[in-house]
Amino acid sequence: MAGTMAHVLSGLRILDFSRALAGPTCTRMFSEMGAEVIKVESAPGGDMSRRMSKVRNERSMYFVQQNLGKKSLCVDMRDPRGMALIEALVPKVDVVVENFKPGTLAEMGLGFERLQTMKKDIILCSISALGQAGPLAKLPGYDFIAQGYSGITSLIGETDQTPYIPPVGLGDVGTGVHGALAILAALRYRDRTGKGQQLDIGLLDVYYHCQEVTVHQASGSDGRLKPTRQGPHLNYVCPAGVFKANGGWVVIMAFLHHWKDLCTAMGRLDLVDDPTFGTDAGRLANRGQLVKLLEDWLATFPDRDSAVAKMHQHQVPAAPVLSVEETLTHPHLVARGTVRTITDRLTGTFQIPGMPLKFSEFPDDLPLEAPTLGEHNADILRDWLGHSDQEIADLRAAGVLQAQEI
Repeated sequence: MAGTMAHVLSGLRILDFSRALAGPTCTRMFSEMGAEVIKVESAPGGDMSRRMSKVRNERSMYFVQQNLGKKSLCVDMRDPRGMALIEALVPKVDVVVENFKPGTLAEMGLGFERLQTMKKDIILCSISALGQAGPLAKLPGYDFIAQGYSGITSLIGETDQTPYIPPVGLGDVGTGVHGALAILAALRYRDRTGKGQQLDIGLLDVYYHCQEVTVHQASGSDGRLKPTRQGPHLNYVCPAGVFKANGGWVVIMAFLHHWKDLCTAMGRLDLVDDPTFGTDAGRLANRGQLVKLLEDWLATFPDRDSAVAKMHQHQVPAAPVLSVEETLTHPHLVARGTVRTITDRLTGTFQIPGMPLKFSEFPDDLPLEAPTLGEHNADILRDWLGHSDQEIADLRAAGVLQAQEI
């Protein structure tokens, strides 16, 4: 621990209305960095993710992974008494995060202008699939809806076949991280000017931000280049893709100056300046031949990992295509905390993705737990709002506050 601070953002307070993945990723990262996050959950069931991935003891591992360290306040937001509690909390926080359908927060009476009347310098981070404004803004959306509109889905899969979607939350998680960055920038601005603001963070914008060469290729060529899915290989440098090895697959990125490294590993220095394979343009034009050449070479190794080891000896950017199960015990991932082992009071010990941000002053993960539904109702009302035990009991009896041991 550095000084008296638990972590880099100790003392920051966030009111979190978000559900599922994009918003909870944003606020979970703040929690991991020491901020105090109150997760407002709508009675009676709370965050929808509490009903997903119930692998053990009816406790959602999905919820645990995305909500470490947060405090759960479960209130009936359709009851004026529940909304009064939320409104009383706003002046006591620095940031509000929400990922409702655009316009929903305003319909609840908590739009940005209203929040400003409660706390003049409030920062509101609004996360949505398609953005807060624009012709599509009011449509319902999820990660893969934004991915479809961004052109990303069109680039994944086999040529002329059905596009694929990746079974991971790339857009949601990436948007959560972008939201966290925007919040930190807004806090910095507020420190200098005293002004709050609303942040509009859309999954579609984040996905489009990931386009590396395709957008400028399509635009700059006046439509002559038509980026589309290419299967397991990139279409602008070569070799760059997934290749079959004995007992598995390997990723090889040996384009440009790394082509010589790969030729050295293969014992084929004659290919460095070969008329066919000596340039990226030549290798792209003859990619089928090159793929066969490389896969024939990979087949000479007894297994995937020995082929990768040989390439590593010659500084070739290469990696095994690990299964999820293999990642759980990979020495590098475990050593860095990329794979993190946690113990939940209800589900026991299991592994989750670790915190990707590393701080030299705070090298250790905070010992965080995910809350049960409404676990901190009484603590928040007593410590933040000054309610008496009787007032809290009355709200609980009236159904305004709810809790479950899940």
